[in-house]
Amino acid sequence: MRVLIVEDERALADAVARGLRREGLAVDLAYDGLEGQEKTSVTRYDVVVLDRDLPGMSGDELCDEIVASAAPTRVLMLTASGSLADKVDGLSRGADDYLAKPFDFPELVARIRALGRRATPATPPLLVAGDVALDPARRTVRRAEQVVELTRKEFGVLEVLMGARGAVVSSEELLERVWDENADPFTTTVRVTVMTLRKKLGEPGVIETVVGAGYRVPAAG
Repeated sequence: MRVLIVEDERALADAVARGLRREGLAVDLAYDGLEGQEKTSVTRYDVVVLDRDLPGMSGDELCDEIVASAAPTRVLMLTASGSLADKVDGLSRGADDYLAKPFDFPELVARIRALGRRATPATPPLLVAGDVALDPARRTVRRAEQVVELTRKEFGVLEVLMGARGAVVSSEELLERVWDENADPFTTTVRVTVMTLRKKLGEPGVIETVVGAGYRVPAAG
């Protein structure tokens, strides 16, 4: 899941980003509204965590632009303006959720994951391909009922591939969906991650390489 945090309190933004990355999410940061506008215009985010009181461009204005773009991006307003009137106003602008500061981090993670599920085509609670089963909620993978221990990035790659339901996913898309803006587009990170993932999943192979196009996991059945 790709998330953008637009927050001018740098210490808070950095802390939230670190926490979300530990949860396996790909996170980008913008410290003002104009930077947030620039990033949302070039990258498709599943969720934008948006402060309302921002320099450069207000969070309300950025929310309006995201909603008007008809992108599948979901907006979570995260702000100190926590009165009922503020919440009603934020949601009436098209924000999908509203969380007042201070907040509990586990609740933020749960809300982001819930919004992320709404930003992408509906997938079953358990992704299955052959004898491989991936549980997005519990962050577990099993093959033939044996637990497969994966890193966060390996899990993310497998989740995207299995969620594609047999469609080919390019290396560029994997880099965009699983990593963040700091990833080098010319790196071999995706190829190396797929290689280690294949080793951990074992034989027979689960991930197919489609030459010149990317990777796919054949759909079950």
